[in-house]
Amino acid sequence: MDLVHLRPEARDLALLSVSERLAGAPANRWIGYTRANQAVALLEQLLEREPGRIRPRNLLIVGPTNNGKTAIAQHFLRGHLQHPSEKGEHEVVPVLLVQMPPAPTVSRVYAAILTGLGVPEGLHPRSPSREGGVLSLMRQVECRMLIIDELHNMLAATLPRQRELLNLLRYLGNELHIPLVCFGTRDAYLAVRTDDQLENRFEPFLLPIWEDGPEFGRLLASFEAVLPLRERSDLGLPAMRAMILQRSEGTIGEVAALLAAALETALLGGQERIDIAAVERASYQPPTVRRRTVERQLR
Repeated sequence: MDLVHLRPEARDLALLSVSERLAGAPANRWIGYTRANQAVALLEQLLEREPGRIRPRNLLIVGPTNNGKTAIAQHFLRGHLQHPSEKGEHEVVPVLLVQMPPAPTVSRVYAAILTGLGVPEGLHPRSPSREGGVLSLMRQVECRMLIIDELHNMLAATLPRQRELLNLLRYLGNELHIPLVCFGTRDAYLAVRTDDQLENRFEPFLLPIWEDGPEFGRLLASFEAVLPLRERSDLGLPAMRAMILQRSEGTIGEVAALLAAALETALLGGQERIDIAAVERASYQPPTVRRRTVERQLR
């Protein structure tokens, strides 16, 4: 059986039964499209060059919801996992990834950092000593980069509290001399822009909505290479690209969800490829349809 269109790890899966393939189909596999690879390369550069500088460069990766921001952060983190120090005296956490709390305060951000470093909640130092505890522990574990995901959650706070949170970002960078990398939506970028000093320190990196073209075709080819189908689907052809883009509304997370649904439609229908009919029939609703459905039910 010719399975050269698949990555090696997908070939064995493609030989299994339909039920086994649906159960084993990749859900969160890394898809290294050009913009994502550029973001990871920039993160590597910051980690290599910026720690220890008086004013290290920071990065703000901005994109719409469900467009691959967290996947980039998680992929980068997997390359820089916690490990023992050379003498085995303590753990080294080269990169710490935390999430901006949904109802954020300075104290809750410190708590998220402590939890990310493995400190049980019951052992978190009380305010006001929590600040010193965080800084001391960050230095002890030799942290070289702090990544804060979902930065736009900051906007759930009052305006004075948002100012406190922005000041906290600046303070952490100044005290630890490590780069800060934040991920968020356009709202996060607008919040950072309200602070001139932070705006100057945070370099924006955009993950825009996808548009039709060769790059989108390459993205779809990357997806096709991991879908356990025994025949080529040619997802990168113009008509297929247009259909997938229209239904998914242009974010990578929605593209993945649509293709997963189309894979199920194809396999349950006895097909070994995804064609336009499978994309059209897939049990999937794009974001705008889902929102309209909910809004109608709430009237």
